[in-house]
Amino acid sequence: MEIRPKKALGQHFLRDGATALKIVKSLLREEDLSIRERIPVVEVGPGTGVLTGLLLEDPTIDYYAVELDREAVSLLRQKYPHLNERLIEGDFLKLPATSLPDKFFLIGNFPYNISSQIFFRILEWRNAIPQVVGTVQKEVAERFCAGPGSRTYGILSVLLQTWYDIEYLFTVPPGVFVPPPKVNSGVIRLLRNNRTSLECPESLFLKVIKTTFNKRRKTIRNSLRPLLGDKKILSSKLLDLRPEQLNIEEFIDLTLQVEAVLNADSLLLQDPS
Repeated sequence: MEIRPKKALGQHFLRDGATALKIVKSLLREEDLSIRERIPVVEVGPGTGVLTGLLLEDPTIDYYAVELDREAVSLLRQKYPHLNERLIEGDFLKLPATSLPDKFFLIGNFPYNISSQIFFRILEWRNAIPQVVGTVQKEVAERFCAGPGSRTYGILSVLLQTWYDIEYLFTVPPGVFVPPPKVNSGVIRLLRNNRTSLECPESLFLKVIKTTFNKRRKTIRNSLRPLLGDKKILSSKLLDLRPEQLNIEEFIDLTLQVEAVLNADSLLLQDPS
């Protein structure tokens, strides 16, 4: 049975065994292999199963897959009938957490058109996902790995690096995919760091990051106006910087200052005098 890649699903099927092996070997490090129990691994969008076969051969892996394409699901069930309920037909972005193991490693050649949404879901499930190895568009991979001061440093750079250590592993050329994409791809690895919580409200942290980067050419002082209105942070060395110049700890500090201003304003409204 053969299936055609569907443009609407952003499918580019990996066809090169050497590249597939390199991706799979990037998932489990020596310290992971020392774990006595089998490691749950979830593959997102296995497609024709090039990664799947390699993952199933590894005795250290307890394999699961999530695939939206019905044709791909039928193909995979033919090739690997023993998967049974471990092959889940559905949308990873809409899947309830209860459908998957409590903790799992994540791997996949992620569709370009939803790669950012996949990583927002990873952030949502960060305490369940200690490691990710994924293939995305090269410039997106570089953006996720970019640090402060880089022109490509952005919203997901900050959010992902708040909770994960990120490494750009290697570049994948278009010719190893069917159909070949118009650009190179990049394989990255995310390892959950030791941060368990933020010193500031997480929802406000996200809002501050999005608000400032939405006006990334402006200084922090000006880009925060949609959030603060006429209210001002009285003094901060951060105000004359642009968002791409701030590291994670500085974004946390900025969020605490924004919180203080908003809370002070709220208290004034509640003051009966």
